[in-house]
Amino acid sequence: MSVGDSIAGSEWDQMYIDGGWVDATGGETLEVANPSTQKAFAEVPAATTQDVDAAYEAAGEAQPGWEATSRADRNELVKTALDTLRERSDDLVELLAREGGSASGKANGELALTQSDFETALDLAPPEEEVRDSAFVEGKRHHIVEEPVGVVGIISPWNYPVHLTTRALAPALALGCTVVVKPASDTPISGGLFLAEIADEVGFPDGVVNVVTGRGAEIGDRIAGHPVPRVISFTGSTAVGKRVASQAGNSITLPALELGGNGPNVVTEDIDVDRAARIGAVGSFTHQGQVCISINRHIVHEDVYDDYVEKLTTYANSLDMGDPTTDDVDLGPLINESQLDSITEFVNQSIEQGATLETGGEADELFFEPTVLSGVTNEMAAACNEHFGPVAPVIPVGSDEEAVEVANDTEYGLAASVQCEDDARARSLADRIESGMVHINDHPIQDEPNAPFGGLKQSGLGRYNGEWVRDELLEEKWISVQHDEREYGLLD
Repeated sequence: MSVGDSIAGSEWDQMYIDGGWVDATGGETLEVANPSTQKAFAEVPAATTQDVDAAYEAAGEAQPGWEATSRADRNELVKTALDTLRERSDDLVELLAREGGSASGKANGELALTQSDFETALDLAPPEEEVRDSAFVEGKRHHIVEEPVGVVGIISPWNYPVHLTTRALAPALALGCTVVVKPASDTPISGGLFLAEIADEVGFPDGVVNVVTGRGAEIGDRIAGHPVPRVISFTGSTAVGKRVASQAGNSITLPALELGGNGPNVVTEDIDVDRAARIGAVGSFTHQGQVCISINRHIVHEDVYDDYVEKLTTYANSLDMGDPTTDDVDLGPLINESQLDSITEFVNQSIEQGATLETGGEADELFFEPTVLSGVTNEMAAACNEHFGPVAPVIPVGSDEEAVEVANDTEYGLAASVQCEDDARARSLADRIESGMVHINDHPIQDEPNAPFGGLKQSGLGRYNGEWVRDELLEEKWISVQHDEREYGLLD
């Protein structure tokens, strides 16, 4: 079946396990709705723990053969998957709009990142071997060998469902690991079944790629805590990530976690305010603010505060909102009613706490207006929580020291940004902000294959991209060889 036909005909009612399309053992399905219309357009299987066991069993059985496959042969399949993805790019962009509410700019950006995931995987250095002389014994040599960790479980979110799956899946496959993917229940097609269809068409060996769809509440613990995988790659909230890490730890499985954020955007008084506000708008409103690395708080020097708020409000009011499947818009809908309720509560609580609503704050079904709040303090609901919506709380500060203090006054440390004309001052601010990623004179919604992606504090463990993801997917083995006869003391 083609992707286009599948979208139109709702033909996604089977999972992909051990090289075949199978029904859920319980026979149940989940509806997949277009958040713009809130109407279902497909059904996917509601997997059981038995299905999870079958997927991991298949991946475990396939692991030795896949690991033994030459890198050239593995790369040939990964390259063919990339070529197929490119051929189906229009279908994927349509699917991201229909399933996830992605406007065209965001959808095409995610497509580019997904392609880059495969391109980067193809260029990853293969497992290496280093030889060292013994530090103590004559005629003894150490061989430090890198080997694939084995089966990798991937639990991906709904906001960037394809990219946040393939950034783990593509390098895992290239380096010799088999995978089991559990996509988010809001985006099970783009985050999993679409990729399974590509894997099936390309001809990966049975069991190398497996995808199970279902409710996290029902199969999430089994995915995370199963004894077969050696790594669990999870992207999502900190609260759920802690549970994933706990379940993985029970099986001595390495958790690679990219969790929540509360991104600060520090704006100094020497900046071009219009440019800074434009950057701030992109950082807060891209994909309706449903991005873990978006700007969650604008921390602005009091000398330019009023001007910044005014210009940020103007940019917010200039954005077009609508159904991305039918219109060329800047913003689409929120993903579901739970997100809408949460964002609405954060905004209303902040107003009750003394913030001023400059614009926005209203919703029409799942379409939430770009919102700017002024007079905000770091303790207000929209600032101290990861609101994950098109909301821009603006906090006034009087000095760099205060800005850094406010920026760091959060349990999170994922992404941040600094808007400052003076390079040395900007770098000093960036160095003092407790965040895994800091972007100067740009917004923080950045991801590139040649830089490590990940957070500090409660924002996660491990790093993705390039050589850094190798650390998550390869492990070292020490093989020593005694070449010369030696004396042991005990028996000599």
